[in-house]
Formats: sequence, structure tokens, C-alpha cells
Amino acid sequence: MSPEPLSTLTEERISKMTEEATVARVKAARSLLFVPGCRPDRFEKAAGAGADALILDLEDSVPAVEKPTARAAIEREWPRLQAFGAPLVVRVNSPENEAGAADLAWLPRLAPPLAVMVPKAESAQLLGRVHQLLNGVALLPIIESAAGYAALPSLAAAAGVIRLAIGNIDFMADTGLQCDDAESELAPLRFAVSIATRLHGLAPAVDGVTLQIDDDEKLREDVRRAIRFGFGGKLCIHPRQVSVVHQAMTPTEQALQWARKVLAADAASGGAAVQVDGRMVDLPVVLQARRTLARAAIITPNVL
Repeated sequence: MSPEPLSTLTEERISKMTEEATVARVKAARSLLFVPGCRPDRFEKAAGAGADALILDLEDSVPAVEKPTARAAIEREWPRLQAFGAPLVVRVNSPENEAGAADLAWLPRLAPPLAVMVPKAESAQLLGRVHQLLNGVALLPIIESAAGYAALPSLAAAAGVIRLAIGNIDFMADTGLQCDDAESELAPLRFAVSIATRLHGLAPAVDGVTLQIDDDEKLREDVRRAIRFGFGGKLCIHPRQVSVVHQAMTPTEQALQWARKVLAADAASGGAAVQVDGRMVDLPVVLQARRTLARAAIITPNVL
């Protein structure tokens, strides 16, 4: 089917196509970089850091007295930020408090497309109201409390949700968990988010932040852990973390060679079980190979 001629495309249709492309890019983002909304002096550096998505923050990084100033700065700089090309996500304050209500009333002033990150998500009904209020905007709820953990199945199924994220630091603060360096105590949270993601057909989840901005090896290990749990993205708090995340997300050449062998053998066998380098290969192995290549942006995985 040939593309629709540009002359026949309505402004509404073009806007819809742009929104769909933005949502697709947010779903696939490996790095999502926070920048405080109250620091417009950092916007350009953040936008030029090469992150797959930029999160303009109105919540934790913005003092209460500066939230109106942050909204004004984001609105003023919005056209210039869009021109950089990275998808824009706005993290609002909790819709259950006064600042969050003000954020939601203000957001329609921004020209689409955008996605909205909802912190401290605990209610599917509330997410649904946000989605409806903002005319069907894509939502990324952050799971960062015991109540959010308990509500995971309903949050993942809420209208507008395209991807889940975890707030590891806030989750520890809420629950009182004292984690080791590997955050072993948060394994149940990451596992539950991964399963909820799979059950509801969402894009691979986004892991929480790494606070050690000067420790590249720590960041790499955190990314490798995220991949083991089936996550596909990482929240970043400093521009220098972006390239490290991308490098750590990229499969090794050895892994890519194995994946290519698996798919080639599967194609040659017509889908029947076959051996590759002495290892039996069947559908589950083929799916893993597809996901490995997808992480290298070579193919789109078939998720059955």
C-alpha cells in the first residue's frame, strides 16, 4: 500500500501521525533523561545529550515555591525543545495534590505531541481520569510505593498506560527497605513490574535511577540487571549517564552472532526444532534471539 499523498493529508491527520510516532519512540526509549523544569539553563544541554526521551520534571527536582516558574519556563521553551527532535515527557506532580491539579490544568497549553509521567501511581481510576482529562495522552506511571505495588495489575491495565516505570529510591523510602548495593531487596518489585508489563502488552518497563553519576561501572551493572528483569529503559539524572546506558543496553557482538545463527537456523528448518552449536533451538530460544536483535535496533521482536 503506497503512502498517502501529502496533499491529501489534513492537519488533524498529520497531528495524529506525529503523536503516534512520538508514542512509538517513547515506548522504545532506552534512556529517559530528567531535567528540572525550574532550570531552563539546563534544557539545551539535556536536549543535546542524545537521550531517547527527555523528561521535563515538575515534581521532585522542583521546590514547591518554584513550580509555577517551572511551568512557565517549560511553556516558554517548548517550541525550541520540540525542535531538538527527542520525544518530550512531562513528569507532573501527583494528581492527588494541589500542585498536580495545577499541572493538569496547565498541560493543555503545550502543543502536542507529548507524554505524561505520573508519579506515585496507586489508582487506576485516577490514571484513567488523567488520560481522559488530557484528551487521550500517553501515560507512564511510576511505581514507587507499597500501594502502587499492590495495585500493579490494575495500573498496567489503566487507560492510556503505555509503559511502567519504577521509582526505586522513593519505593525504599515508602517501605523502609534497606537495600544492598545491588538492590536485591527490590527484586520482587522488578519481577512484578515485568510480569504486569507482559500480561498487559505494554512496552518494556523503565528501571529507576542510579544516583552515582560518576560511577560508570555501577551504572552498567544496574542496566544489566534491568535487562535481566526484562526492562527496556533506564531513568537518567545526568547527561553523562545517557551514553553509558546506551552502550550497556547494546548486546555484545558474541550475543548478536548467536542470535543471527538462531534465526538463520530457524528459517532454514521451517520453524522445526534444530541444533545450533550443539544447543537445541526451539520457539522460546528464537523469541529470545529476536529480543536480542531488537535491543540492537536490527529487527522488531515478535511478542507472542
